[in-house]
Amino acid sequence: MSRIGIFFAKGYEEIEALAVVDICRRLGLDIDMVSVTEESAVEGAHGIVVRMDKTYSQVDFADYDMLLLPGGGEGTKNLEAHGPLMAQIDAFYEDGKYIGAICAAPSIFGHKGILRGRRACSYPSFESHLEGATVTAGPVEIDGNVITSRGMGTAIDFGLAVAGLFRGQEKVEELAKGIVYRQ
Repeated sequence: MSRIGIFFAKGYEEIEALAVVDICRRLGLDIDMVSVTEESAVEGAHGIVVRMDKTYSQVDFADYDMLLLPGGGEGTKNLEAHGPLMAQIDAFYEDGKYIGAICAAPSIFGHKGILRGRRACSYPSFESHLEGATVTAGPVEIDGNVITSRGMGTAIDFGLAVAGLFRGQEKVEELAKGIVYRQ
């Protein structure tokens, strides 16, 4: 069974995180919402507080097949400032495991040099941070083990793409139809 960790810091963009969690769970994927603040609930950019499944100290990274970073300006800064999580992002990338980010968060990958020679996308005002990438305006880019997306308006696309990595295109198309997505 594939397992995904999605990491929440104060100021995360609620739709970008929760749309992915919802889509993955609808397709039977195990996805843990993990607080990097060590609090059991984390407040998003728009004041929405969400209860987490785990705190960072409770995570066994050996259990995960993918790590995800939601966006939000403040949330992205707080994720990037979390040294132990950044070390795990590096380890997953180097091991060829999937890593993903949406909105402002792909800038973290750019700062780390992960995007050099890859196609990537992000929120438009963060594109200059995608160091070494071929920047696109696509809703989602999957290049090797790295997946990026542009923002709240592409959160469903991002969730479907993430789920598709583990469940296949047929299941994703079935779900998209079931949620009346772009019919």
